Amino acid sequence: MLRIFIGWDSRFPEPAHVLRYSLRKHSSIPLDIKYLDLGELAEKHGFDRRHDPLASTEFTYTRFLVPYLCGYEGKAVFMDNDMLCFSDIKELDELDMQSLALRVVKHDYRPTNTVKMYGCPQTSYPRKNWSSLMIMNCGMLRIWTKEIVATAGGAFLHRFEDIPDERIGDLPHTWNSLDVMDESTALLHYTNGGPWFEQYENHAHADVWFRYRDEMRAAARDEAKRHSLRGPHTANIATADETLTPDGP
Repeated sequence: MLRIFIGWDSRFPEPAHVLRYSLRKHSSIPLDIKYLDLGELAEKHGFDRRHDPLASTEFTYTRFLVPYLCGYEGKAVFMDNDMLCFSDIKELDELDMQSLALRVVKHDYRPTNTVKMYGCPQTSYPRKNWSSLMIMNCGMLRIWTKEIVATAGGAFLHRFEDIPDERIGDLPHTWNSLDVMDESTALLHYTNGGPWFEQYENHAHADVWFRYRDEMRAAARDEAKRHSLRGPHTANIATADETLTPDGP
């Protein structure tokens, strides 16, 4: 079973749910999908990092806890929440990781906008967006301890300064396409702002995200209806919202 960790931000939860739905819709293999909920990580794992004013999401740093959460064993995938999957993630699961610590799409991304979501300043740095989708060989990432993730600088972590270049493998660019979509796109990344924000409702591919969101909501309503038809003996009838709650770290 492929373990996938999705960045979770309590201020806008639905994108993570839509991404999870799209992954499961297209997957031919079992998936164990969890959300990196900052509050639960603090409560259950004692994770405590000082607030970074440049951090635009609650998972800016928690993504690097994935190897720790996996006991530094096996393989896992991290994904930003502002993504949408159109292909079978089995393709990534089958990639050889034996000699690699990571596989990423090695973007040469230089943003032109100066402000990100919530008014956070946009920053440009080497290897930007490399950490937005990572296949991790957890046993080779023991450097990312809970203490390191809580204290290391953003550049150190997001630029993988502690990992030799030869241990960072490639992923096809189709698996992290930045705001551009065509027939080859396997994973679309709404890096300039997703249509769940009012100011980005006219994103070039907003209609695609809304279609997946509506499919997800309809599936949740159908599931709730099936529960209700089981009769009053059902102690806890799942509502549409309850079926979409985070799986937890």
